Amino acid sequence: MSDYSSSRENKGTSLISFPSEYVVIDIETTGLSTDFDEIIEVGALKVVDGSVTDSFCEYVHPTEPIPYFVTALTGITDEDLKDARPVEDVLPDYVRFIGDSIVLGQNVNFDVNFIYDFGEPLGITFTNDYIDTMRLSRRLHPEFKHHRLKDLVERYDVGDFERHRALGDCQATFEIFKALQQDVLAEHGSFDAFIEYCKPKPSRRIDISNITPACDDFDPSHPLYGRMCVFTGKLERMLRKDAMQLVVNLGGEVGDSVTKKTNYLILGNNDYCSTIKDGKSGKQKKAEKLMAEGYDIAVMPESVFYDLVLEE
Repeated sequence: MSDYSSSRENKGTSLISFPSEYVVIDIETTGLSTDFDEIIEVGALKVVDGSVTDSFCEYVHPTEPIPYFVTALTGITDEDLKDARPVEDVLPDYVRFIGDSIVLGQNVNFDVNFIYDFGEPLGITFTNDYIDTMRLSRRLHPEFKHHRLKDLVERYDVGDFERHRALGDCQATFEIFKALQQDVLAEHGSFDAFIEYCKPKPSRRIDISNITPACDDFDPSHPLYGRMCVFTGKLERMLRKDAMQLVVNLGGEVGDSVTKKTNYLILGNNDYCSTIKDGKSGKQKKAEKLMAEGYDIAVMPESVFYDLVLEE
């Protein structure tokens, strides 16, 4: 399993949608990486016609002791998990409960990735489409700086649910989704109008010939100096044009497409791109093909790019 190397070819699609039937999901883990961390609790609420009709919540026994900071955050202890079933027993039951429903969650891409990656070795292919309340909030209220679960709980005053616990976070997310729907109707008049508003607008192609260095005092030892960089996907922290400017300010070059001269493909977020069905953009596929042929190309996660170009 790998956050960056796994293609998750059959992963579902992120939706802007307001179905009458869905399953709210949340999982608690020992960290952020499906490579190194484990699932310790799963929760779900089955919703039909706006009402909760069933629930699922179970601890999961990890192979390693829980880190102290995870216990401090969630309140879950090793003692709580000592008699729990392992993930290979719990996850199939959890996925069966979810069925083929659309899933809903807060920053749900995280949960979907863990279910997908831990399910693969068990013969489970998790293909459910998903709705992210964080994404909805960002599109609906771009004026707000934060869209974390705790921010939305406070903003909508949805109730006092047990935080950082799978079922409690499901309950909070369910209430937030209902509140977001009310905001959508109040501000856009209908769900269809909001969905149309959220559709990608034709983007203006960046004229890279206009991106020139803001200085000429380069550090030849910098990893991006003299290197050709290409971007794919949506960057989380800045506009692509601004990221390109940082590259050329360091003495690097930027390109529109992946070629044999490309050295780095910086990988943004493709999860919300409706044209990508197998988890990879055309640029990433081209880069991997050239890498297999022996060309000097590396795929760089967005987080690594920021480590190289931003001074904290």
